Amino acid sequence: MEPQVAELKQKIEDILCPFGFEVYPFQVAWYNALLPQAFHLPLPGPTLAFLVLSTPAMFDQALKPFLQNCHLRPPTDPVDQCVAYHLNRIRESLPELQIEVIADYEVHSNRRPKILAQTAAHVAGAAYYYQRQDVEADPWGSQRISGVCIHPQFGGWFAIRGVVLLPGIEVPNLPSTKPPDCVPTRAERIALLESFNFHWRDWTYRDAVTPQERYSEEQKAYFSTPPAQRLALLGLTQPSGESSPVSPKRPILTFTPKKSQNPSRAQGWLSPQVSPPASPGP
Repeated sequence: MEPQVAELKQKIEDILCPFGFEVYPFQVAWYNALLPQAFHLPLPGPTLAFLVLSTPAMFDQALKPFLQNCHLRPPTDPVDQCVAYHLNRIRESLPELQIEVIADYEVHSNRRPKILAQTAAHVAGAAYYYQRQDVEADPWGSQRISGVCIHPQFGGWFAIRGVVLLPGIEVPNLPSTKPPDCVPTRAERIALLESFNFHWRDWTYRDAVTPQERYSEEQKAYFSTPPAQRLALLGLTQPSGESSPVSPKRPILTFTPKKSQNPSRAQGWLSPQVSPPASPGP
């Protein structure tokens, strides 16, 4: 890795990693090469970018302290606000750099995603984006099959949170890193994609590889709850007036978990409406 990239990566990791995030560098060109023009990032190809993902530890290390110490702004999801807070700390800590942050859920005015998070994770070498094209002679006929990213250490127990772009910093010699192909056989890929597409409520697709850590029952209960009901689940209520802070009525995150289901938030997991071409790696 180039010294400049290694130095910047270390600085961003110092900001984010204590809070349960991981950081992976990539070139904008690697991302754009896999996508139609409409989805390209409008920057020179050698521009440096970093993918940011959250591990299971983020819930305890970032979200819980954030809920205790910060005012929430309904109706935005508390996790989105927490992630935005930590990504903004990168700008604050590195004021000498031009930095653009794109969260995984951001869209243009026409509702087109600003970033296809799973493609970014794949080209950054963070997680392999398994798609229908990765199954030889697939068995699904005319059924639509969405792809899913699998992390080599956490399986599906993680979330892609966004990218950090550094316009003006170009790294043409940055070596590409292929994502680990941790679901290598046809049978395993069929099982993964069928579990994700047809049985996502039982969470089993996340165990496509044996994970080092899973979401806690508390965390699964949170993500199983529709976003509009999450403040109540956390014991938080919204006073009259949308600009008012949200006040706790009872200790945060001490609820009894509900039956495990798939997170209702889909942006970090589901394939975009226009699925990018599959890639065996940069």
